[in-house]
Amino acid sequence: MKENVVEDKSFAFAVRIINLYKFLTETKKEFVLSKQLLRFGTSIGALIREAEHAESKADFIHKLSIALKEANETDYWIELLFKTNFLSENEYNTIKGDVLELIKLLVSIIKSSKTK
Repeated sequence: MKENVVEDKSFAFAVRIINLYKFLTETKKEFVLSKQLLRFGTSIGALIREAEHAESKADFIHKLSIALKEANETDYWIELLFKTNFLSENEYNTIKGDVLELIKLLVSIIKSSKTK
């Protein structure tokens, strides 16, 4: 089976998000922002997985576009958690780098799919 980089990275990211959610709720006792982070951060990979079986090229692009929106919103929650001191600078920088990488991959795939 062919390797799917964006799928692998989005799954690994979802695992990181779940672990971060556990940390935020158990250690920091933060329940509202972390729930949003969990919701949007894990939906990216689910949408990418869904796009694999899209009914058409337009459907594929649409599903990945939604995943891109979810990644962008995840970036917002990560930044908000950092600015409100729930994430250390190191925690923020590593997870921020991961979400930006996913955003770049999704933008690239969407653009190339539209030109084909």
